[in-house]
Amino acid sequence: MSATIDYYFSPQSPWTYLGHARFTDMARRAGASIRLLPTDFGKVFAVSGGLPLGQRAPQRQAYRLTELTRFSQHLQLPMHVKPRFFPVAGDDAACLIIAVDLYDGVEAAMRLSGAVFEAVWRDERNIADAAVLAQLLSEQGLSAQRLQQAGSAEVTQRYHANTQQAIDKSVFGAPTYVVDGEMFWGQDRLDFVERKLLAH
Repeated sequence: MSATIDYYFSPQSPWTYLGHARFTDMARRAGASIRLLPTDFGKVFAVSGGLPLGQRAPQRQAYRLTELTRFSQHLQLPMHVKPRFFPVAGDDAACLIIAVDLYDGVEAAMRLSGAVFEAVWRDERNIADAAVLAQLLSEQGLSAQRLQQAGSAEVTQRYHANTQQAIDKSVFGAPTYVVDGEMFWGQDRLDFVERKLLAH
């Protein structure tokens, strides 16, 4: 029986960007299905002890930039470690991904997620701008109507439910992958995710 992976992330997460393409390929090779769970990590941090970037100690902030540079070079993924539009609100992009998942399916939503990550970290675009989100939809061949649907009560409720589920499951950072109840935090844990999938 194929595995199902719960995929918790925020659209503005650099670590999710660094892992997204590898994770997508890994899941496809394993025949695993993915549940996309865009999450409001501001609310998760409030109960898990996490701190927004600007509130972290200077040495932690500096080391984060070092690690982002290392992984970007190692994975050969282009990245601005201090992009023009960051910090940036991710709620609208998260809801747009949910809307695409609802109306176009998980594969389309995964593609859009990748485009959103690239917009922030590779291309320095502002994902809090509705015009940028509309451009991303167009670039992915998706209906402009999704932008309006992203503001619906159904989508908003799902976003809140994802966030509450993350809290209930003790998720505390992005990205987090959960397979058969086992949690893996961070794109640098994808080797362990793959082993879990291969053993499934």
